[in-house]
Amino acid sequence: MKAKNYPGGRVIISSIFFIFFLCFLASIKELRFNSLLQLGKCALISTNSSLSPHDSLSSGEGDMRIFIGILTLPDQYQRRHFLRLIYGTQTPVAGAQVDVKFVFCNLTKEDQKVLVALEIMRYDDIIILDCKENMNKGKTYTYFSSLPEMLNDSDHLRPHPPYHYVMKADDDTYFRLEHLVKSLKPLPREDLYYGYVIPCTSMDPFVEYMSGMGYLISWDLVEWIRESEIPKEQLEGPEDKMLGEWLWIGRRAKNRYNAKWAMYNYPEPATICTHELWPETIAVHLLKTQEKWVHTLNYFNVTKNLKPSKLYHIG
Repeated sequence: MKAKNYPGGRVIISSIFFIFFLCFLASIKELRFNSLLQLGKCALISTNSSLSPHDSLSSGEGDMRIFIGILTLPDQYQRRHFLRLIYGTQTPVAGAQVDVKFVFCNLTKEDQKVLVALEIMRYDDIIILDCKENMNKGKTYTYFSSLPEMLNDSDHLRPHPPYHYVMKADDDTYFRLEHLVKSLKPLPREDLYYGYVIPCTSMDPFVEYMSGMGYLISWDLVEWIRESEIPKEQLEGPEDKMLGEWLWIGRRAKNRYNAKWAMYNYPEPATICTHELWPETIAVHLLKTQEKWVHTLNYFNVTKNLKPSKLYHIG
């Protein structure tokens, strides 16, 4: 016997689908934020192999793994595109996995929600934190304390720790990744605090703290920040100074490395925190204008391997 088609059944099914559609519309704003947050969790700009932004971790257990979070603002679209060129075209570093992501707080404007979503879909290199956009009111704490949940893999598909080192970097700092990796190779992979010592006149990393231009801590300290009550009680203040105080109060970071003067401020205007560009540079800070970026990139011959024939190639 052939089954009969009942019009009433089709009406009921259509009604059910319509109800589901209305529920979807009612919750679309919440879903939009959740989707953006999920999209931003696992994406990487990998400088280890093909430089594809969709590469996953593939280093061996013995390779050094470094995570660089560039703290920026949602509206800095052009700056992010520029920095993708800066880090995406650096030569892969043998024996190291260096992953770079852009980090900012919750999106607050409609154009951000659309444009940032497009960036995530295209580049997969953004982390959106659940915080208010203010560097000196807990953004850095939220950054470090969120990473263990984002990056630890319960299915053990990633190595443990997922990264040996985690860096917080400013978006006006240029890091030369090969020199960064070279400086880290002889250093411990636990209880490490690395950067440019403040004040500028000091060379002792055990007295004050590391400059916010870009400092690095080992993964065990990232987990400690997440678990400890000490950072939660001191969230407001200059973010780099606050992190130094957390480590001091918690008696952490027994291993410290002062990368001065391989890290420094751009030489103009001249101050006690600056010096001229030089070949052994790890990082240059305060690149606030395109002219300063161009001067810096020219000094380090960033495009020296680009042959003239490639500059004019058509087709």
